[in-house]
This record gives sequence, structure tokens and C-alpha cells, in this order.
Amino acid sequence: MHTVPRRLLLALAAGGLAGCSDPGPSARVRLATGPRGGPYATFGSRLATEAHRAHHGLTVRVLTTAASVENLRMLGDRRADLALTLADSAADAAAGHGLFPRKIAVAALARLYLNYLHLVVPADSTIEHPAQLAGRTVSLGAAESGTSTTAGRVLGAAGVRDVRAVRLGLGASADALTDGQVDAFFWSGGAPTWAISRLARRRPLRLIPLGGLARALRRDHGPVYEEVSVPAGAYGMRGPTPTVGTPSYLVCRSGLADGTARALTDVLFERRDRLPVPDAPGSRLDERYAIGTGTVPLHPGAAAYYRAAYG
Repeated sequence: MHTVPRRLLLALAAGGLAGCSDPGPSARVRLATGPRGGPYATFGSRLATEAHRAHHGLTVRVLTTAASVENLRMLGDRRADLALTLADSAADAAAGHGLFPRKIAVAALARLYLNYLHLVVPADSTIEHPAQLAGRTVSLGAAESGTSTTAGRVLGAAGVRDVRAVRLGLGASADALTDGQVDAFFWSGGAPTWAISRLARRRPLRLIPLGGLARALRRDHGPVYEEVSVPAGAYGMRGPTPTVGTPSYLVCRSGLADGTARALTDVLFERRDRLPVPDAPGSRLDERYAIGTGTVPLHPGAAAYYRAAYG
């Protein structure tokens, strides 16, 4: 399929763009990720390392944040050039919906991997389904996070209106559940998520099934939600738990230089085995799905990479 080696194609593209004042793969960019030590920050740090190894002129500065919503706001006011985000938050930002009163000029480099929404309770809890959260204290996730957005929508789809909501990150949510300060918490991430596996070793827990809610979420909020199941064996559970899946995207400012966007997309796939992603089904970087970024348009530089690499 390829008559010219991929690296040569990339070099030729970058060289042609350089004549138009495009910095190509020689650039300094800022990547908004998530809380320190969390999966987005870990992924971003490794991506930064691999990008510099592949293109010595390309430097990625990793910024720790609250995650999706804050990251997209940072793109909008140019405090960041790249961001990791859940798909539903990115779609809202592109459309100017929800927490984004104005459209943000955002483009996608790739759909990265699938996140599984966890609704975690102690194993001995009387809560069996989302409707029983009414009147309970529930952590929806950190403020300005994508988990918080998705959790709020799930509660709405389940008809739950009167929870006592608190907004805590994953670590604080796990501690609050252990101490009895919350009755349940939400988290959107890989399955299993290491921090929840560690919690399960300290205190037995269960996941509340969320099957059937993706259809209502798609109807009300767009097509990014999927019916998935947390695999059997995760957190010591005997069987799979149906839930809602939401992809993560790597996005950027629409004005990011084409050569830079193309070089970063190349790194994602040429060095995918060195990038930390969850092990659950649908979680491995896969070029067949990478361009499926819904209503968030692919950046022209990323599109050029996919055309050259995969035809």
C-alpha cells in the first residue's frame, strides 16, 4: 500500500509546511491531563517522553489538572495546546453545550481508549440499583472532571434527582467510602482501575449495574455512550457488571500547527506499546476506531497521518 516509507512521508510533509511558517515537529506544546498520579497524567507523561524521543524538536509539557472539563477550558483560553478528555465533555465543548456557554475551537487527534463508568458501593451496602441513591451522599467525581459530567447525566437518566452530591477525586472518594462519609462514588476509567482494586483489598466492594442507561444517554446527549460490561474478575466480582462506556480522546486547539498534530498522531501509533492504557476490552489504541471522534472533527494534521498510514 505504501510506496514511500511513513517516516519519509512525515518528513516531507513537515518540510513542505515549514515554508508556510508551520513549525512541524519542532514545537513546544502544553498537554492538559488530570490529577497527579492519575491515569491521564500517567499517559500524558509517557506520551511526552515518547514524542521527544521520536522528534527531538518536539517538547510536550505536561500540566496536571482536574481533568476533562478544566482541560477543555484551558484549550479555549490557550493555556493548553493539547488535552485528554472524555468524549461527552469534548462534544459539549465543540457545540457550546452544558458547562461550555461558548463553543471551543477543538479538534481531535485520536480516540484513545474506552472508559467504564463505575458506581462503587461497599459489598454490604443495601443499594442494589441507581434509584436507591435518592437521599444518599454520593461522590460524583472531582469538580471540572469528565466523570462528574457523566455521573450527573446517568443519575438524570435513572430518574434520581435528590442525591446529596459531593465532588471528590478518585483517591478522596475511596477514602470517603472507607470512612463511611459517602454511600457510593462514581469513577470513569479503565477496568480494573488500580486505585479501586487497592480499595477492594482493604474493604470488599460491589459495582452497581448501570445496564440499559446508554440508550437514554445517547438520546438526550449524543452518540458517544456505549453499552459495555466491567469484566468478571475485576475487583473480585464473580460475573460481569453492565455499565456505560465513554471513550477518551486526545484533542487539541483547532489552530495547532498541522505538522505538530501529524507528528503527535504518528507517535500515538508508532509507539503505542509504550503508552499506558487500560487492559479491558476496547481499551487498546486501535487505528480502526481512532478516527471515530463523533462530532469533534479530526485535526487536518491527524487526518493527513491516517490517510498516509492507512490509506
